Amino acid sequence: MALDEEPGTPEAWWRTAVMYQVYPRSFADGNGDGEGDLPGLRAKLPYLADLGVDGLWISPWFPSPMADGGYDVSDFRGIHPMFGTLDDADAVLREARDLGLRVIIDLVPNHTSDQHPWFLEALAAAPGSAERARYFFRDGRGDSGEEPPNNWISAFGGPAWSRITEPDGSPGQWYLHLFAPEQPDLDWSNEAVLDDFDDVLRFWFDRGVDGLRIDAAPAMSKKAGLPDADYGGVLQFRTVDWDDNPHWDVDTVHDIFRRWRAIADTYDGDRAFVAEAVVSTPERLAAYLRPDEMHTAFNFPYLKGPWEAGPLRDVIDATLSSFAPIGVPSTWVLTSHDETRPVTRYGRTTTSSYFISDGAGEVSDLALGTRRARAAAMLMLALPGGAYVYQGEELGLPNVDDLPDEVLQDPMFLRSGGEMRGRDGCRVPLPWSGQEPPFGFSPEGVTPWLPQPESWRDLTVEAQEGDATSMLTLYRDVLRLRRETPGLYAAGLAWRESAPDVLDFDRDDALRCVVNLSTEPVDVPADRVLLSSIPLEDGQLPPDATAWLRP
Repeated sequence: MALDEEPGTPEAWWRTAVMYQVYPRSFADGNGDGEGDLPGLRAKLPYLADLGVDGLWISPWFPSPMADGGYDVSDFRGIHPMFGTLDDADAVLREARDLGLRVIIDLVPNHTSDQHPWFLEALAAAPGSAERARYFFRDGRGDSGEEPPNNWISAFGGPAWSRITEPDGSPGQWYLHLFAPEQPDLDWSNEAVLDDFDDVLRFWFDRGVDGLRIDAAPAMSKKAGLPDADYGGVLQFRTVDWDDNPHWDVDTVHDIFRRWRAIADTYDGDRAFVAEAVVSTPERLAAYLRPDEMHTAFNFPYLKGPWEAGPLRDVIDATLSSFAPIGVPSTWVLTSHDETRPVTRYGRTTTSSYFISDGAGEVSDLALGTRRARAAAMLMLALPGGAYVYQGEELGLPNVDDLPDEVLQDPMFLRSGGEMRGRDGCRVPLPWSGQEPPFGFSPEGVTPWLPQPESWRDLTVEAQEGDATSMLTLYRDVLRLRRETPGLYAAGLAWRESAPDVLDFDRDDALRCVVNLSTEPVDVPADRVLLSSIPLEDGQLPPDATAWLRP
């Protein structure tokens, strides 16, 4: 939808919007230094409008030492000089609005950078001080405090605690970091933290952002006393398996979001929150979406599930049944800057992905993965609610799994001693044009911050724009059809009877969607097909294909 909704579409834009995730360091380089930036993004805004999305979500653009790709923030009210200035940010917001695009920015509230003024003050202050109370500083266990305060683990491997050296040079307290050591966790029971972030929300809402994506939302509250966790013997951040964990999805987190929602509701224009909340059940996720909390949330069970009819139908049903009673739409998503790209994942033997390292080392059948990714995109965009598309998804980019070790920057790779390759493979800069790297991302002769493979010459925007069979053309066609189909936004979902490996559903009288996940073609009424992910064969829908039909 454009900013001014068409008659018959929902009043709140976020209920059905298709948002495009921009990872700014890898989107477009406007000043020729090999790093993506806001001038580059501004120049490509017409491309996003032509693609047919409703808006963009911008990954962190704040000042940061970049220990975790910008998710270690040293100033929540500024712009990283790599990306530009606050004036550049204002121009992006203004020009996006002129093109009918909403803008959501990424907020990373669970932690700060270890270079944030607050943390530097805490290091210089004494144990028990107000400065340290903004974070989780604790004495260690053991006779000399040499052991971490509890057994909590970091998402990037190893313990979630690091010990400091006190200003007098003695071994000191430990501080909590559920992610990298350069990302100390804030204590959200501290009133100074709450008050400061109230002002951060107002700072960006006043500048005109349409919403905020809340990174690692379930991490923000911890159980009183910080008790040991039971990880069931699996020392990885598999939060979908955690129940009653003391540092994830703790019920007091909802008090924070009620406070934030009250602030957002003082603004006009339907300012929205979307939660990154990887929790154990749809019911736990629905708790974040109560009327006085977040507006929407990413659907991680859907993202991480396999390319199989039964599990897909189960997660769709579970999502709709848990969200319907609270009147909230789901937000469907296939990938992000933290996930293996669908073209690679769907070409593997195991198509589910609960951790970035799942399937690593397996050679992917990219032709099969591309075929399935096309079908998955059409399925996702046929479901009720909103959706998110990660940059490059519309080009069918695969993961770059053979990046040289020396260029990898993800702390996951460094903290695991190279055991986990990390997320750099899905963050390689986009290919825009030309036959050789940097493919128009940067000026010719400039090497981007992560190298692009030569094989991407056939996947550039320029190469795909004139190709009726390309992934880019498919995305443009399906997004246009989604916008132009009368009644689709308000329609519900009803399953038709189908073979076990086929998904077949109606969106009331607006649309029928058939997804063939079997190994054999299936019959569809060819004269009613509006769009298919690959051409029909003798009037049948081939395996690993999706068709949209008139009901």
